[in-house]
Amino acid sequence: MRKISALLGGLLVTTGVFLATSPAAHAASCDGTYTIIVGGTGDNDSNAPYWGGNISQRVGYPAQPIGYNARQGVNEVNRLIRDQRNACPGQHVKAIGFSLGAAVVHTWVTENWQTIDNTNAVLIADPKRAAGPGNAGAAGHPAVAPWIGFPLAYTDNFFGNLPTLTLCTDDIICDIDASSGLPGYLWEGKHGNYNFNVDVYSDDAGGQWYNGVYYP
Repeated sequence: MRKISALLGGLLVTTGVFLATSPAAHAASCDGTYTIIVGGTGDNDSNAPYWGGNISQRVGYPAQPIGYNARQGVNEVNRLIRDQRNACPGQHVKAIGFSLGAAVVHTWVTENWQTIDNTNAVLIADPKRAAGPGNAGAAGHPAVAPWIGFPLAYTDNFFGNLPTLTLCTDDIICDIDASSGLPGYLWEGKHGNYNFNVDVYSDDAGGQWYNGVYYP
């Protein structure tokens, strides 16, 4: 319980409510893949320096781990993708999220996979990751879920037929019982130990990378 209390203390911060506005929120080029990214906690404009590669759109939202804020992020992702799809009907969409942003993209996939095609998702350190392999993400823990609220709370793997790749490496955010535990999250940098170059993830990426092993 001390571990969960400390994790809550680090994750649940008070935030004001503001209208999310995505940087350069207009139709991008119709050439190549439309790559849209959603940053983690505190990355309100999805512009943290760890991102790299050919990014078409960065999502602006109130990036704090509260269900209402996650809902704003999901709605903004949906608006941007639908607007781009209307402008460029044949273009592939690749949606990538990290941490809280992965939960946002995860929720968007769950809610929209039946009504969109030619799209895939990449979830890096997703707190909504369902167990297997390993344990479920932090959003599924009974001490965490009531605090953060829907749609951020609880875990699932409801991705329908939309190819979705998840990545989790000894990280308490996406595996609440990760061997490195809270020290790995706070001091060892486990939560940032991922490849954030969007170009390394293919347009048909799916399955899971869990602790360095691929599970199709």
